[in-house]
Amino acid sequence: MERKSYSQMDCSVAQCLEVTGEWWSMLIVRDALLGVTRFDAFQKRLGIARNILQHRLESLIANGVMERSAYSVHPPRYDYFLTQKGRDLWPVINAMRQWGDRYAAPSGPPVVMIHRACGNQAMSVEVCSECSQPLSADEVVIVASSNRDASVVLPRG
Repeated sequence: MERKSYSQMDCSVAQCLEVTGEWWSMLIVRDALLGVTRFDAFQKRLGIARNILQHRLESLIANGVMERSAYSVHPPRYDYFLTQKGRDLWPVINAMRQWGDRYAAPSGPPVVMIHRACGNQAMSVEVCSECSQPLSADEVVIVASSNRDASVVLPRG
């Protein structure tokens, strides 16, 4: 199946998918968030073909999500690190984990998240940046930003 490009869509979700939506990309980011930096470690943990892993890493680097740093010249070997743009995918990865725990883990969550500050198991909760009240799809209204034509950006209805 040929992958669709979302590059021409004026939608932030589509643009995120343009960068991270290829198979394996978010799992590479997940592992990088867990501290994996070496090609062989990514390959072993994910069981991904080396050529596919190389392509995904190159794409993540080209899109500014990861960067690489040589740790060996002969043979050439690299560590792969998340940039700030890549580290900012943490809430996306965590939301995917929490969704998977709830809907796709019949034996229970494979891992739990412990908050270092208090030592307790934690769940991420979306809250309003202004009033700290919980956010859900039912609690927000989506409007076009000031620099967009609402008829183009928002569905009619």
